[in-house]
Amino acid sequence: MKSFSYKEQVVLYYEELWNEKNKEYIDILFDDNITFRGSLNIETKGKKGFETYFDNLTRGVPDLYHGIEVMVCEKNLVSARVYYHGVHSGKLFELEPTGKTIRYTGASFFKFYNNKIIDIWVLGDLINLQKQLNVLDMKNIM
Repeated sequence: MKSFSYKEQVVLYYEELWNEKNKEYIDILFDDNITFRGSLNIETKGKKGFETYFDNLTRGVPDLYHGIEVMVCEKNLVSARVYYHGVHSGKLFELEPTGKTIRYTGASFFKFYNNKIIDIWVLGDLINLQKQLNVLDMKNIM
């Protein structure tokens, strides 16, 4: 299989995994011991843990799109400023569908080990997201 640069792997993470909903990329891109910390105050360990998070998020916002605005790479680390948008048309963890379109920004930090993603830390603009969904505290929907 072709070896991808760290930046190319981040593009594949957003374009193939999230935007195309192609879960095969979990095995292609992730180390078995991947750790993930998402904006919604959720931490997962391992590929199965991430897949559960992925399924919950895509069930709540099936058309969720991730757009990369800029990426910076330094050694085995990549950071990306990203925007997200979609319609909250399904149950998002414990929040019933609102039918509202959401759009917010975030920053993601990726760490690589043996040419695989071993850690992802996502910081999203939750205040903006909470306002759009009329939710006082995102912790209440987990």
